[in-house]
Amino acid sequence: MEIKNEERHHAGAFYIDDSGDRLGEMRYLVRDGVMNIYHTEVDEKLQGHHMGEKLVEAGVKYARENQFKILPTCVFARSVFNRTPAYDDVLVKS
Repeated sequence: MEIKNEERHHAGAFYIDDSGDRLGEMRYLVRDGVMNIYHTEVDEKLQGHHMGEKLVEAGVKYARENQFKILPTCVFARSVFNRTPAYDDVLVKS
């Protein structure tokens, strides 16, 4: 399994690729230097393996590389940010 990034104009998705099968994804939009993570979903056969957290981690790495801030409007992504102080550097402060 590998996490890949599918980028489009101002949008994209990090997804879990398992030999061509898409087993989870985290969708985002980018505008004015802010990456809005708005949806995260993982196939039930991967639940309990922290793959959702790995998708968020990939998004954080991408944001850092591109000097983006992150606005996690997805409930799951927000919960990951709430329990991971190491991500505070990319979190949009409200």
